[in-house]
Amino acid sequence: MERCYKIISVILHPIVIPTIAVLLYFIVIPKNYASHIKLVLLSLIFVTTYLIPLLILILFKKLKLIKTFNADSIQERKLPVAMMIILFYLLANTISNITDIKEVSLLFYATSIALSLIYICFAFRIKTSIHLLSLGISTSFFIVLSIIYSNNFAIVIIVHILLAGLVANARIYLKAHSPKEVYLGFFLGFIAPLGVYYFL
Repeated sequence: MERCYKIISVILHPIVIPTIAVLLYFIVIPKNYASHIKLVLLSLIFVTTYLIPLLILILFKKLKLIKTFNADSIQERKLPVAMMIILFYLLANTISNITDIKEVSLLFYATSIALSLIYICFAFRIKTSIHLLSLGISTSFFIVLSIIYSNNFAIVIIVHILLAGLVANARIYLKAHSPKEVYLGFFLGFIAPLGVYYFL
């Protein structure tokens, strides 16, 4: 069971979710974007949200700023999370400026805000699940898309919620997080896209 939960945690790692969310966006949104636009955007997102964070973690481990790639302690998480806040904000700005796909930039503005909320939690010695944060953001993103397009993406949203439950169980079972940290992560992620949509 432990190995199975570890595999789930890796497959649904926070640095993978943004690329999956945008790929799903192109599948479910009733717009005909040119193939080269999709490819360029997905490549940009994959590099910014997967490759760069991965390289940052490898560098931090080499420099002994973190002990493991999980960055278990609050102290170890501070610098990587701060860098992710900036990275996601810059990505959102870039997408907003170079494309007419404004909803995708909303996803990354929301991620930057959600990570900022996690960083504020550090001041209160609260460690939040970034796995659940990313799934909360993605779930809420498709709810926002349902509102924007007056369309029903219930299947995508339900699958997200089921996956969030599975990942939550995995993180708790592996003792990576307490139930409170898991619920808080999902909640902070969930409110961010809705907040960006309604207030920004």
